Amino acid sequence: MSVQSDLVPGAMKPTGPGTRMGLIEFLDTYPNAVRAISVIIFLCVWEIVGRHMDPIFMTYPVAIFEAAIGLISSGELVRGFMQSLVPFAVGMLISIILGIAIGLAMGLWRIFEYAVDPYVNAMNAIPRVALVPLIILWCGLGVFAKIVIVVSIAIFPIIINTYSGVRDVRGVMLDVGNAYSATRLQTLRLIILPAALPFIMTGIRLGLSLGIIGMVVAEFFTAVNGLGGIIVAYGNTFQTAKMFVAIFAIGTMGVVMSEAAMALERHWASWRASERNRE
Repeated sequence: MSVQSDLVPGAMKPTGPGTRMGLIEFLDTYPNAVRAISVIIFLCVWEIVGRHMDPIFMTYPVAIFEAAIGLISSGELVRGFMQSLVPFAVGMLISIILGIAIGLAMGLWRIFEYAVDPYVNAMNAIPRVALVPLIILWCGLGVFAKIVIVVSIAIFPIIINTYSGVRDVRGVMLDVGNAYSATRLQTLRLIILPAALPFIMTGIRLGLSLGIIGMVVAEFFTAVNGLGGIIVAYGNTFQTAKMFVAIFAIGTMGVVMSEAAMALERHWASWRASERNRE
């Protein structure tokens, strides 16, 4: 019977952890295992290749780890991280508040949209790095200049995505609110904002990524301190391992903040998961 089942096309074959389908199901069930394996393979290849390259041009993970211990022990990395975090946090807070407010106003009032839309599109198209020298002339070389640069880069994705989320709200949902005699404030709070929340959080995630870029650019051009200052200082002296420590710190900060934004979205928009499960 078993021989016959092997010969019949399309016959059911057992699947288990040792089979190809079982491996695929395991990897699909545990995505963090795939991520961990991918990172380990990448680090191993980098370690092997990096050890055979000129240390001026490239380093390797073990050297970066040793450099990180030294920078942490001396307090230089923590000090640089805090010098970067303060203007970045203030700039992102301003970007989120103003970005959501402007995006909501553009989505709710057509006249305001007509008045503001040309400026939003024009500023979003202009590389804000080109405006950094002008911002330095206006704001100096201190923390205020860093905050302005972060806001100038991070605010526009939040504005555009918030506006898109408000305009994407289905008319039938608004009709339900009108049928129950909802006030304009109730419609905004109970219908428009929840429906636009995924768009808003996407804009915030994009703003976080761009804000980190703005933070580093600001530190390159203004008073050279923070994580950007560490990159410049050790890059100029060809201490590649220490330079990579700051680069990894910036990348880690971006990943943590992006994951935090995704966790907030899952918490605030838990109804989306229910909808996907029903589908």
